Amino acid sequence: MAVQSPSLDDPRVLVDTPAAIVDAIPPYAPRSEREAEFYALGDGQMLLNIGPHHPATHGVLRIVLKIEGERIVDLDPVLGYLHRGVEKLAENADYHHSIAYTDPLEYVSSLFNELAPVMAFERLLDLRVPRRAEYLRVLSCELLRVSSHILFMGFMALDMGGLTPILYSFIERDEMVDMLAALTGQRMLFNYMRIGGVNGDLNHEFLSRLGDWMSRAGRQAEAISTLLNENEIFVKRTRGLGAISRGQALNLGLTGPNLRACGVPFDVRRAHPYSVYPELDFDVVTADEGDTYARYLVRVEEIKQSIRIIDQVLHEMPDGPVMARIPRRITPPPGRAWAAIESPRGQYGCYAMSDGTDQPYRFRIHDPSFVNLQALVPILPGCLIADTMAVNASLDPIMGGVDK
Repeated sequence: MAVQSPSLDDPRVLVDTPAAIVDAIPPYAPRSEREAEFYALGDGQMLLNIGPHHPATHGVLRIVLKIEGERIVDLDPVLGYLHRGVEKLAENADYHHSIAYTDPLEYVSSLFNELAPVMAFERLLDLRVPRRAEYLRVLSCELLRVSSHILFMGFMALDMGGLTPILYSFIERDEMVDMLAALTGQRMLFNYMRIGGVNGDLNHEFLSRLGDWMSRAGRQAEAISTLLNENEIFVKRTRGLGAISRGQALNLGLTGPNLRACGVPFDVRRAHPYSVYPELDFDVVTADEGDTYARYLVRVEEIKQSIRIIDQVLHEMPDGPVMARIPRRITPPPGRAWAAIESPRGQYGCYAMSDGTDQPYRFRIHDPSFVNLQALVPILPGCLIADTMAVNASLDPIMGGVDK
């Protein structure tokens, strides 16, 4: 008779000794029809774990593949390995402190994590933000959008076996975070947005670095993308892979570049304008193919549009204060507010409810990575095992926001 001991995954569950850290088949009875169907193996089929340790899962995502030979038959994405608890933490902090908890969610684009809650709180307060502060918000966010998309290009190549692009991507990324550190005082989790404005005005070091970067930004982005655009292996492995139709994308609720790559020109900056974006001239980049290559190309073009926005902001930014006059202890009147922005991964939203105290009564975050990961289930079956990395990378998920 087999000796049983508590599972290392869940001590409440007894498994045969020795206990495994991650078993492909859960050591309990199926909890749903879908689970029973997925874990029932046919002739010649087997289960394969990808992650949560695999670097190509963009964080601690685990994907269980049901395969037949090298071909994927079905899959089960398993979330919840990264326990943040940000929403509940924010409900137990005051309005100022809660902003800091949101920084680590999309950790490669943390300014966007701060901006949505700040805008929601400002709507609760019916607060008007100085125009210079709005321009500074757009400037810093668009710089970080470029950094995020450049990192995406490098990581996508790395997930498919290409090393050189990630080295170029990190050279650019390091220069940009050093630039933003000169503006915000921090290098990764910037904590720059404030209720009523931003934490600081432009300074000489930031402007010096920005001027140097702007003089060659377009050429550098073009050089990195050329490494992939003109690489026959990369193009052949991504073109036609993991295609999503326009209707399928809308039904899944996809957002951001993943939706625009399917021919849907939805960008929150245009559809539901906020800050000073209505005053700026830029194009909403779309593609019609909806495949892995199209999702890559949309992000490459968005880098050029962000550089275009940054140039306009620098020329049109007015003088004035960067913070509105607000009390240290904020107590919005009872009510609720929703604010949405266009993050590098799509529509990033925050819902906040006030009960009249100095702490949010309810705080909820809509993260685009969580929504976009749905697309893996309908598009991966039929692909090869090796294609899993390319398709997952093209969706550009960040697991910090998924497991919020």
